[in-house]
Amino acid sequence: MSKSKIILPIIIISQFCCTSLWFAGNGVMSDLITNYNLEEGASSHITSAVQFGFIIGTLLFALFTIADRFSPSKVFFVSALFGAIFNVSLIIENQTLFSLICLRFFTGFFLAGIYPVGMKIATDYFDKGIGKSLGFLVGALVLGTALPHLLKDFLHDYSWKNILISISILASFGGFMMLVFVPNGPFRKAGTKLDITICFSIFKNKNFRKPAFGYFGHMWELYTFWVFVPILLKTYANLHSDVVFNIPLLSFIIIGIGSLSCVLAGYLAEKFGAQKIAFYALLLSGFCCLISPFIFSIDNQIIFIGFLLLWGMFVIADSPLFSTLVAKNAPSKDKGTALTIVNSIGFAITIISIQIISYLQENFNSNYIFMVLAIGPIIGLFSFSKQKNLN
Repeated sequence: MSKSKIILPIIIISQFCCTSLWFAGNGVMSDLITNYNLEEGASSHITSAVQFGFIIGTLLFALFTIADRFSPSKVFFVSALFGAIFNVSLIIENQTLFSLICLRFFTGFFLAGIYPVGMKIATDYFDKGIGKSLGFLVGALVLGTALPHLLKDFLHDYSWKNILISISILASFGGFMMLVFVPNGPFRKAGTKLDITICFSIFKNKNFRKPAFGYFGHMWELYTFWVFVPILLKTYANLHSDVVFNIPLLSFIIIGIGSLSCVLAGYLAEKFGAQKIAFYALLLSGFCCLISPFIFSIDNQIIFIGFLLLWGMFVIADSPLFSTLVAKNAPSKDKGTALTIVNSIGFAITIISIQIISYLQENFNSNYIFMVLAIGPIIGLFSFSKQKNLN
């Protein structure tokens, strides 16, 4: 097998190994709370710290054009190594809530040198078929997102410290693979100087701005759906007394199935175009938002689970395609910065969406609140509706 044929599998494996850092804290959250005598509400602060760290990291990486001025494989390796160090530091004795938040914040910060930089590396290697390549990469992230739910269901007998150590070793291995086996790609054009205006000026390009805003609309819905999947399952079970769900396992399946739709969307994009497939995926996920309140009244758990599985597929299928369109419509020398700043803004939007839905749920206790998630797809679809072919 030629070296070029193993590049994509290596990038995918490295991405999966390193993005496992993202949700490592969630997999041992109950152990952290118990061992460090924390209040139950600490879990939301520890989880949010990773998101905030990622947002700040991507913002700084974009402002200083890190992925474009330096070898992206080296940036990936260094970020994986530091992320692994901060992750494994959770096992140090006598932690406080503040120290745990700081450690998870810096883990998220260095994930900014992993997820968007991994996509940047893929675009440097695959000028054609980039949608398919990013489909595999985002699919790897989806499995990483779903993994904590599977761990919660199956890994009762493992020491929580050993789990964190193993994940840090896995992340270091992924970074090492990227450094050794994935040199600078043939389509990479390195940035030659520091230019902090790029992440602002790039939005003047209409062909870039349109898919970026489509991505922002998609992100409004995505992570909030993922966060609330267990709550959706629990709510349905409470409404139908004869229903008993294995919520952790079902949550893993509902979220994880999105990895398949990412890959499928990538292949469909090669035949029909990334813009068209992204449009229909966003349309279908928006439709799921709008009809979601009415699905709770159906007294058939198979239909309910089937609906969530479809939603889990549609909600993420457009993600690699928006990233494809963003990369294609950004200047070659600025692709890393473009992908990073779009990620930064997109993840900032997820925090707003999650907080709004959480507030509405606490104060109104109505299933109709999930219709608010349709705001994102509507904005994204409007952004695409007046845009000519971007593929």
